Amino acid sequence: MTDQDKLSSGDLLTLGIETSCDETSCSVVRNGKWILSNSIASQVRSHAPYGGVVPELASRLHIRNVIPIMDRALEEAGVSLDDIDLMAVTGGPGLVGSLLVGVELAKAISYVRKIPLVPVHHIAGHLYTPFLRNAGEKKPEGEFDYPFLGLVVSGGHSSLIYVKEPLHYETIGRTLDDAAGEAFDKVAKLLGLGYPGGPVIDRLSRDGDPEFVSFPRPGLKSGNCHLSFSGLKTAVVRFVQNWRREKGDPGEGVIRDIAASFQAAVIDTLLSKTDRAIRETGARRLAIVGGVACNSGLRSEAARRLKGIDIHIPPPLLCTDNAAMIAGLAPSLYRDGRIAPLTLNANAGLRIS
Repeated sequence: MTDQDKLSSGDLLTLGIETSCDETSCSVVRNGKWILSNSIASQVRSHAPYGGVVPELASRLHIRNVIPIMDRALEEAGVSLDDIDLMAVTGGPGLVGSLLVGVELAKAISYVRKIPLVPVHHIAGHLYTPFLRNAGEKKPEGEFDYPFLGLVVSGGHSSLIYVKEPLHYETIGRTLDDAAGEAFDKVAKLLGLGYPGGPVIDRLSRDGDPEFVSFPRPGLKSGNCHLSFSGLKTAVVRFVQNWRREKGDPGEGVIRDIAASFQAAVIDTLLSKTDRAIRETGARRLAIVGGVACNSGLRSEAARRLKGIDIHIPPPLLCTDNAAMIAGLAPSLYRDGRIAPLTLNANAGLRIS
């Protein structure tokens, strides 16, 4: 049976590798949809002392982790490399040293096993997560479909992308400076909350006063859908500096209130821009993807504010960087003839559209 026959019959097995930043992940996906395994090694503890991702450290840890993680993914899926029909890997964007680890391993496997090599755009992978299912999971009624608007929010990316159909993307808005997740990390560091900042700020915000400080909502009067969080971050820095100068270090209650006020500003900005993009595109479906999509405040506010919109937010494991989204999208790219030569190189600045 040829790969095209397997693609049609539902038997195509794809091995995906994701090493764009600080998660090492490998996954086996059947026919672009059914997740047989999705193994992830986090580097959070290694980077936490530095308050953010250290690129050279990230690439070294990928070198150490990627083979064991691949072996685990194959074992959990109950297959071997002999069973793999398609090799998928994140080709960009991301940290170039990290990307190279995955790309070079994928090229080696493709060459030795004589299987097609498919590079996948990292953001396109995130946007594909609404279509992934765990093996054995029942098909839900009213399954998510094209076209849809994607709000991509993570440590390195913040963008609004209209996905008209598979492999057809139109960027409606993008980050002009700090991404949302990056702003969370920097504010958390300022408040002495550690790294990563998103989960701890989300947790503290539940008991804080979101109206304690009226932080700015960047760019809401701009008339476009671009995102900017540098000014908001600076506003938090100035507020904390003034507080310390006038009243000393803020106590736990004040820190909770600052965190809640900051998070409220981020969420309001994201959803206001998303609403504008919905009106511009006429989209009736919205996928919120990326690490910040785990934020409980964003999830609840999106459901409250965007009435009449079919909203899909992946489970937390598929919000963070993972290889299932890479392996999942690869068959569509393969079907479209987007097979890479063994000269494939990582592209840290790869654009989706």
